[in-house]
Amino acid sequence: MATVPVYCICRLPYDVTQFMIECDACKDWFHGSCVGVDEDEAPDIDIYHCPNCEKTDGKSTMKNKKRNKHDTGQSGDIRAVQNGSQVFIKELRSRTFPSSEDIVVKLNGSQLTMDYLEEVGFNEPILVLKKDGLGMSMPAPTFYINDVENHVGPDVGVDVIDVTKQTDSKMKLKEFVDYYYSTNRKKVLNIINLEFSDKRMDSIVESPQIVRRLSWVENYWPDDALLGKPKVTKYCLIGVKDSYTDFHVECGGASVWYHVLKGEKIFFLIKPTSANLSLYERWRSSANHTEMFFADQVDKCYKCTLKQGQTLFIPSG
Repeated sequence: MATVPVYCICRLPYDVTQFMIECDACKDWFHGSCVGVDEDEAPDIDIYHCPNCEKTDGKSTMKNKKRNKHDTGQSGDIRAVQNGSQVFIKELRSRTFPSSEDIVVKLNGSQLTMDYLEEVGFNEPILVLKKDGLGMSMPAPTFYINDVENHVGPDVGVDVIDVTKQTDSKMKLKEFVDYYYSTNRKKVLNIINLEFSDKRMDSIVESPQIVRRLSWVENYWPDDALLGKPKVTKYCLIGVKDSYTDFHVECGGASVWYHVLKGEKIFFLIKPTSANLSLYERWRSSANHTEMFFADQVDKCYKCTLKQGQTLFIPSG
């Protein structure tokens, strides 16, 4: 009877859902979570030695990096600041932006109806200070990240953004929860795409009534379609302080809504004009766009702070 090959110090079979790294000495493969190597750190490793081989072959070595503006000390060859880095965040906090009061429409929840949108349109962001009247359901603010883990599942895979590098990698939700509660965080990590419409948490979160009325997926996706309904209705975002996500257009140019259950979230909003879209396309296709703050390319960028309990609706674009 054939046996299944096992790997790593845990001696388990290969699992395609888990990141693994090969030891350059013994050539065995190891789960990153077992040997303390994150997936997004792997490209920076030149030679990797597993815990056993470290004893005989020495520690792993990292690739040499060019000195940049984040480094201490001086250098004649200084690169632009990386978006999301600590230097970038500090500079961003020191800047002054036009207030979103100039472009955001404030409504009560009961005012945001189909009749309102048909009469006025949905061309500006809409801010609702209290969820009353929106026809939505949310858990209490005491519902915390460990509750998310319990309602979604600890082994669910999530895409995590390394804010400093503006790169993404995969990890299990329980690994992110451990990071979140850690008192010695070495990185700033951010989850922006935890879709939970098929999880237990779905039963305690109901999107605003106007969203359900407008949803193409919910209202117009054929029941007999070859492909099932895409899971794009309910996302949970989790981030620590300074979790910056660079400028982007939502998938498919969709309109979106955000509700802050705990903490606050800052948006930098740019009007979706034809001129700004052309500038965005040029910026996004630039090889060094992660070192260019897109707001510097346009006439105006508005700052909008969404506080706990508030809901923001952002139109397409």
